[in-house]
Amino acid sequence: MIKRTLALSLAGTLALGAAAACGSSNSGNSQSAGSGGASTPTVTLMVGGIDKQIYLPYELAQQLGYYKKYGVNMQLSTEVDGGVGAEDAVASGQVDMAGAWYVHTIDFQVKGKAVEDIVQLSGAPGEREMCGTNSGVHSAADFAGKTLGVTDLGSGTDSLTKFLAAQKGIKTSQIHRLAVGAGSTAIAAIKSGSAQCVMTTQPTVTALQQKGLAYSAIDLATTAGATQALGGAWPAAGVLARTDWVNSNKATVQKVVDALVDTMHWINTHSAADIADKLPQSYVQNSLVTKADYIAALTQDKGQFLPDGIMPAGGPKTVLAMEELIGSATSSVNLGTTFTNDFAVAANKAEGYTVTTTPAGSDG
Repeated sequence: MIKRTLALSLAGTLALGAAAACGSSNSGNSQSAGSGGASTPTVTLMVGGIDKQIYLPYELAQQLGYYKKYGVNMQLSTEVDGGVGAEDAVASGQVDMAGAWYVHTIDFQVKGKAVEDIVQLSGAPGEREMCGTNSGVHSAADFAGKTLGVTDLGSGTDSLTKFLAAQKGIKTSQIHRLAVGAGSTAIAAIKSGSAQCVMTTQPTVTALQQKGLAYSAIDLATTAGATQALGGAWPAAGVLARTDWVNSNKATVQKVVDALVDTMHWINTHSAADIADKLPQSYVQNSLVTKADYIAALTQDKGQFLPDGIMPAGGPKTVLAMEELIGSATSSVNLGTTFTNDFAVAANKAEGYTVTTTPAGSDG
């Protein structure tokens, strides 16, 4: 599996591709960093690509001042090609939390590690299978014999690619999966022909379309699209943390979830343009995409975000079904230990919000 480096996001000013070393912290206690104050806990959270639209809530919460509002000093970082991934960083204790996909909690349980999802931010992967204009691929039924780009081997996009193929009776051995990352590297893979398709997110999707290099063959970016392609709501972006850390730092966890639940309601009640205006300039206007294109893409795919941070009923079961079909897990997985809605329910109640997402039970 290709590894990824850490890049520190200081007050949301991370430029695309910029990277700096990020050390682990002994957070979750009463110590503070910066101007947080003596009683303000410091939390480190690494995101699996902080400038991707699917992961925008983590930085948006920082820009809105919500971490500070709820009494936590949040240190955000991101992963880029060459180092450790966010999910592995949290499992190994390098960071306290990860902004990553729920599916990793199932993978970790299979490996004997207890990692749980403490707040769920999206009900769809936010991905699209972008296929080159001459690829001849219009659905997963056309995958056989093709080279398919994924973010990383072993990543969530890798699992989804294998699952889409398996649904059409195509074995993993009949496709070639290639790690292409995102952004310029994913675009280069399509342009050079080293991959016929890539599974990627905004703003890379729009960049490929604007350049006339690829079209969206499979929509996993919206709840409706994910439900059609995957058989149900597919919870993706959330916050993952080691269960032992959560149990030892419940007050701090609640502060983080409070901030993100408030952020999700803000997203639900504001336009894509409002959101773009709050994010760092480098996220919404860069060499890949104009701000107008970023806003148009977010308007199209904004429905992936859940309004209340609740893990949706049936979501964990849908993800487990995928893991079973591709041979990464069995029905012996205890879904009830891979997520919790307790913190999100408490946050919505404290903030006076009405929960509109039907919560998943202990069986997923």
